[in-house]
Amino acid sequence: MLTVALMACANKQARLENECLYSSRNAQFAFWSNIAEQMEVRLYDDAQTTTFEAVPLTKGDDDFWRAKVRGDLAGKYYTVRSFQNGAWSEESPGIFAKAVSVNGARAAILDLRQTNPDGWANDRRPEMTDPTDIVIYETHIRDFTMSPNSGVTHKGQFLGLAERVDYLKELGITHLQILPFFDYGSIDETKTISNNVKPSQTTSNLYNWGYDPVNYNVPEGGYSSDPYNPSARIREAKAMIMALHADGIRVVMDVVYNHTYNAEGCALGRVVPYYFYRMNADGTYANGSACGNETASDHEMMRQFMIESVCYWAREYHIDGFRFDLMGIHDQETMRQIRAALDEIDPSILTYGEGWSATAPAYPAEQLAMKKYTYLMPRVGAFSDDIRNALIGSPFDHERGFASGNPAGVKDVMRGLIACPEWSGEPAQHISYITCHDNYCLRDRIAVSAPEESQATQLRMNKLAQTAVLVSQGTAFLYGGEEVFRTKRGIDNSYQSPDSINVIAWENRSQFSDLYTYYRQMIAIRRAHKGFRLGAADAVKEHVEFLPTDNENLIIYAIKDLEGIDTAKSLIVLLNGSAKTAEAEIPEAEYTVLAHDGEADAQGLGLLRTNRVTVEPYSATILAQN
Repeated sequence: MLTVALMACANKQARLENECLYSSRNAQFAFWSNIAEQMEVRLYDDAQTTTFEAVPLTKGDDDFWRAKVRGDLAGKYYTVRSFQNGAWSEESPGIFAKAVSVNGARAAILDLRQTNPDGWANDRRPEMTDPTDIVIYETHIRDFTMSPNSGVTHKGQFLGLAERVDYLKELGITHLQILPFFDYGSIDETKTISNNVKPSQTTSNLYNWGYDPVNYNVPEGGYSSDPYNPSARIREAKAMIMALHADGIRVVMDVVYNHTYNAEGCALGRVVPYYFYRMNADGTYANGSACGNETASDHEMMRQFMIESVCYWAREYHIDGFRFDLMGIHDQETMRQIRAALDEIDPSILTYGEGWSATAPAYPAEQLAMKKYTYLMPRVGAFSDDIRNALIGSPFDHERGFASGNPAGVKDVMRGLIACPEWSGEPAQHISYITCHDNYCLRDRIAVSAPEESQATQLRMNKLAQTAVLVSQGTAFLYGGEEVFRTKRGIDNSYQSPDSINVIAWENRSQFSDLYTYYRQMIAIRRAHKGFRLGAADAVKEHVEFLPTDNENLIIYAIKDLEGIDTAKSLIVLLNGSAKTAEAEIPEAEYTVLAHDGEADAQGLGLLRTNRVTVEPYSATILAQN
């Protein structure tokens, strides 16, 4: 029989993350509920047994229900349930479980210190002094590792991604944004690649992006070598992060606090029904996520949950940044408080997200973290669909963009190059991008909007569009695999398509080596020239101008008076979004040619002494004044 000491103490600083505090002497439990009439923890000897020891919890003045169980409970599992409205809720692992059984049904009790890989105590965030230095690369663990030509042993796993950090280092990126790797609900962890189950042996889909949260504060078991071992997924996620840090790459976690996989079946809905969600007047769940529910970040304890959760990942896993899915569902005040809390840990931790929602959230629009209000949330960034749509066309139609011959978006490309100051506040808050996991990848987007063009021309369009991203004053963001001309075979929403659709075909690196080299050199050019990342809105106003041209398909983007800022006196970027060669007049000087006609070299392609420049079709010319 377990020895239980009931506790009922007021603690106004109580934390949701302290649901289970382990020591070798006891385990302390604390669960929040403002409506429960009774609560209890059920202790299990293992993940499968049906026998349990029920531990009653005692309510404190702060609405936390507590108990202390003496003894060393390491290796045991627990669930919690609450009694309200005359009935007991279904069991759940609690809202802040830190370790779970396979498929996340029960929380596991363990000593987190025992989950640290060798060397973890010496792991440090790579140096990052200026947010405009950042180049983000987005990938999915399976996309990056599952190809037969990936060179990876641990395919589909945290450890597999850790095996290919050398590629990311060579490419030159600073931050790796990984699609959700918290515990999510759409994959059966007993049938994943970690258990040597082949797709032909199961009817279950083995692939999903992961935007269906179950346990927010535990790594996904499907990416572990052993999802039955609660420690393995934690240790291996940390090992992946440590490997990236060792090669100078920071890790951004894609977080999905805007909805849950199943409102009534998940912990948030079982422990305190309805509280963590926004509800319609008729008692149904509001659905700004278009996934069946939307969470209520404006509710005090949901806000506290979000703040504590990101801080937990930052502290325990050394996560360096957070990308917020459908950030427009959250309220601005929550995002400001998240930013402030992370600043106390490390001000260089990155925060940005999607400044929109799927449908209108059930909250006043002017208080939501929508893109147009980014300037009200200092140091919280938002993706710029402005520059995306202008460069390659909207994902909701098949029209061409500037980079594929449509001059209609010229002014919006120019706005994007200076980081859309009307909404971004500061340039680093403008996430400049053209593709991500959503919608078509770049190769497929160009193919559907310009199907009559040759592959050679489509490759030129690809380079031109990405050049604009990499010379923009905002934070540069690249979708993984674009540098090797990835295709998803025309699938524009591949969230549960098989590996054959989503995988990055690494053999393309040799077939399209010219494209890969161009991306790598453009990243190097950006990182070598501070003029492309001036860092402050006032500096952009002072140093950037667009030179006149009578060619509607040509943009001449000049960054001037850079003495003391850049090694170049000025930088001039000419972007030609047409099928014809363009002629342009620029200030007469001696220039080093950094890029021209689909080639790029941070050390220079040669010298140019003239005031007349020729820009080839669908290409960019970049000049640095000596």
